[in-house]
Amino acid sequence: MNANETIISVKELRKHYEGGVHALDGVDMDVARGEVVVIIGPSGSGKSTLLRSLNLLEVPTSGQILVGGVDLMDKKTNINLHRQKMGMVFQHFNLFPHMTVLKNMTLAPTKLLKKSKAEAEKRAMELLHTVGLADRANAYPSQLSGGQKQRIAIVRALCMEPEVLLFDEPTSALDPEMVGEVLEVMKDLARKGMTMLVVTHEMGFAREVATRVVFMDGGVIVEEGTPTEIFDHPKSDRLKNFLAKVL
Repeated sequence: MNANETIISVKELRKHYEGGVHALDGVDMDVARGEVVVIIGPSGSGKSTLLRSLNLLEVPTSGQILVGGVDLMDKKTNINLHRQKMGMVFQHFNLFPHMTVLKNMTLAPTKLLKKSKAEAEKRAMELLHTVGLADRANAYPSQLSGGQKQRIAIVRALCMEPEVLLFDEPTSALDPEMVGEVLEVMKDLARKGMTMLVVTHEMGFAREVATRVVFMDGGVIVEEGTPTEIFDHPKSDRLKNFLAKVL
């Protein structure tokens, strides 16, 4: 696989709601394999709508989304097959409360990837080891802290062997002392070359880990560049004003 290969290509993406709200107003963006793209901006700027559009959890009004060369907006595209390649980690962990951690992690690989129970459990335990939670395999979500739940949610997404991971404000529901443990897992994924798109308010993470930072406002990409370009040399007044409030 070519490291510079474009894995996601978004063209003229729009999402309009009734009442004239333009959540996305013509977004163009390419993401290369192995990139960590961090999307920042004020509330209501379209960040989460853009992220959720990439696996059609939010259906755009118009535009084109190509993932691995496949047009998701084409009615003939098998969107469920596509979603298997694109893991999503939400703000609220979305773990099944009545299942153990291990069952949460092995359900999709056995059902969708047709892995054997033994194979799925072996992979799940390997991943639990990587995030320091192997001892919680038989615990239920209610017995875990918020930070533990979010680490489980991340490795659950990894059990599906995705090509891309989407993170929608993964730390915003956590107590401050738990944020670090989740960001550490995400940093480790970035070091291993996982393609990631991350909507976050954690500017330190954006500065340290992003290969590219995208600043959105009013449903459009206002500015994008390396962390140094965005944080140290912002060009637009809108970005300067935003950074003055959050840094």
